[in-house]
Amino acid sequence: MKTPAWSRLAGYAWGVLLWNVLVALFGAYVRATGSGAGCGSHWPTCNGEVIPRAPQVETLIEFTHRATSGLAFLSVLALFLWALRAFPKGHPARFGAGLALLFMVTESLVGASLVLFGWTADNVSPERAVVQMVHLVNTYFLLAALALTAWWASRGAPLRLRGQGAVGLALFLGLLALLFLGMSGAVTALGDLLFPVRNTLEALERSLTPGEHFLVRLRVLHPLIAVSVGLYVVFAGFLVAHLRPSPLGRRLAQALAYLYGVQLLAGLVNVALKAPVWMQILHLLLAYAIWLLFVLLAASALERGARRVELGEGGAEVHRGTGGATWRDYLALTKPRVISLLLFTALFGALIAAKGWPGLGVFLAVALGGYMMAGAANAINMVVDRDIDARMKRTAKRPTVTQRVSSRDALLFAFALAVLGFAVLWWGANLLAATLALMGLIWYVLVYTLYLKRRTWHNIVIGGAAGAFPPLVGWAAVTGELSLFAWYLFALIFFWTPVHFWALALMIQDDYRAVGVPMLPVVLGERATVIQIALYALLTALISLMPLFLGELGLLYLAASLLLNALLLLKSLALYRRPERRTAVSLYKYSMLYLALLFAAMAVDRAV
Repeated sequence: MKTPAWSRLAGYAWGVLLWNVLVALFGAYVRATGSGAGCGSHWPTCNGEVIPRAPQVETLIEFTHRATSGLAFLSVLALFLWALRAFPKGHPARFGAGLALLFMVTESLVGASLVLFGWTADNVSPERAVVQMVHLVNTYFLLAALALTAWWASRGAPLRLRGQGAVGLALFLGLLALLFLGMSGAVTALGDLLFPVRNTLEALERSLTPGEHFLVRLRVLHPLIAVSVGLYVVFAGFLVAHLRPSPLGRRLAQALAYLYGVQLLAGLVNVALKAPVWMQILHLLLAYAIWLLFVLLAASALERGARRVELGEGGAEVHRGTGGATWRDYLALTKPRVISLLLFTALFGALIAAKGWPGLGVFLAVALGGYMMAGAANAINMVVDRDIDARMKRTAKRPTVTQRVSSRDALLFAFALAVLGFAVLWWGANLLAATLALMGLIWYVLVYTLYLKRRTWHNIVIGGAAGAFPPLVGWAAVTGELSLFAWYLFALIFFWTPVHFWALALMIQDDYRAVGVPMLPVVLGERATVIQIALYALLTALISLMPLFLGELGLLYLAASLLLNALLLLKSLALYRRPERRTAVSLYKYSMLYLALLFAAMAVDRAV
C-alpha cells in the first residue's frame, strides 16, 4: 500500500525539527568554545575563502557550523515547498512551514550580524548581549514553527484562538515566561564565557559587587528566574490539562513537570561544575525540549474540538455567569477572611526579619503583592471546587456557585491578580519574595486543590504547607535570603495548620461527607481526629519554643509563648475529652488568635 504524501511529509517535518535542534546546539558549542571568530569578520565566506584551506581548529568549528546551518536552511526550504504541494490552500501546515522559512531567514541574518559586527570571541559590549538574546528568541520561534508544522502535518487540528479565556492567557504567559528565561540564560552563558569564576561563592560575590560588568551582575538572577518560570510553567501545564482534558494533554503536562525538574537539577550541576561546555549543551537541549513540550501542549489545548471545561462543553455543567457581578463579587473570589491571617503572618514575617519597621515600600509590596497572589490562588480554587461548593452550606453562596461570576471571568481575574502580585513583589521587594509567593500559590492550587483534596485525608497536612509560605515571603522581602529562623516560621505554621483546619473539619464534617471529600473526621472518625489535633498542638507548642534555644528571641516572647501554648494545649485537651461542636468552635477560633499573637510577640521581642 502506498504511503500517503502527508504521512511522508509529517515524518520529514519531525526530522527537520530534530536537525535544526542539533544545528542550534552546535551553534551553542561554537559560542561556548569561543570559536565564533574562527572565520574572522567575513560572511558568508570564511576568512575571505569559500572553503578555508589549512584551517585552525576554531576556523574548522565555525565553518562546520555554517555548513550545517546551510543544510538546515535548505531542509526548511524543501519543507515549505513540499507543504505547498501536499496541502490545500488554507491548511495550517502550509502556514507553519511558511513561518519556519521566515524565521530561518531571520536566523541567518542574526547569525551573520554577529560575525559582521564583531560580536564574537572576547567582545563584551551590550550590543552583543542584546543580539545574543534576539538570536535565542528567534531560534525558539523557528523550532516552534517547525514543531507546529510537524504537528499539523501529522493530522493535528487547526488552532482556535478566540474564546479561550484564561487558558489562552495562561499559555501565552507561559510562552513569554519561557522566552524570558531563555534570554536570561543566553546572557548568563555569555557571562560564564567572558567572565569565568573559580567557584559559586565567587560568582555570587562578583554579581553583588557595584561596578562589575553587567554580564557579571545579571548572572545571579538566572537561577531565581528559572525557578519562578519553572513553577509557573508546570502550574500552567497541569491547569490547562485540567481545563482542556485529553490523554495527550495530561501526558504532555506530566512530561513537562518531570523534564523541568531534570532541568533544574542540571542547572545546579552546571553551576557546581562552573559551566563546562558539555553541561551547557545539555542544559540548552533540555531548554529546547521544555519549550517544544509547552508549544505542543498549547497546540493540543487550543485545537478546534478541544473540550473547554470551564464553559461546560462536553457534558459538563455550564458556568457562563448570570451577569450583574459587582466589585464585591470579585472581592469575594479572593476569600478576604481567609487571606487576613495569611497576610498577617507575611507582614509580621517582614517585621520580624527587619527587627522593627522594614520600610514603607517593602511593607506595601508585601501587603499588596501578598494579597494578590493569595487571592489569585483562592479564585482558582473556587473555579475548580465549584461542584462541591454548591453542595456545602458554608460555600453555597460563593460567586462561582451562584454564577454571578463565570468560571471564565474568575480565571481571567485570578491570572491578572497573580501577574500583578508577582510584579509588585519583584518591583517593590525582590525576585526571591515574588518566587516564594508564586510557590505558595502553586502549592495551594496544584498540590492541595487539584491533587490531594479529593484523594486522601493527608490533604491538609501536605497541602496545608501552602499557608506556611507567607512568612517566608515577608522575610525574603526584607533580607533577600532565607535564614534558619525564616524556615522555623514556616515549620510553625506547617504544624499549626492541622490543629486549626481539623477543628473546622469537625464542625462541618457532614458537609464534607455529603460531597465525598476525605477529610480526617470523615475517613477515620472524630476520636482519631481529636487525637491527631492534640498531637499536632503539642508539636506546635514545642516548635514555638525553638527560637529561644537558638538565641533569636528573649524573655518577652518566652512569657507570651508559654501563656499562648498553655491555652492551646488546654483547648485541645478539652476537645479530646468532649469532641463536640462547642469545643471544636472554641479551638478553631482560638487557633487563629494564637498564631496572630505569637507572631506579634516575636515582632515586638525582636524590636525591643
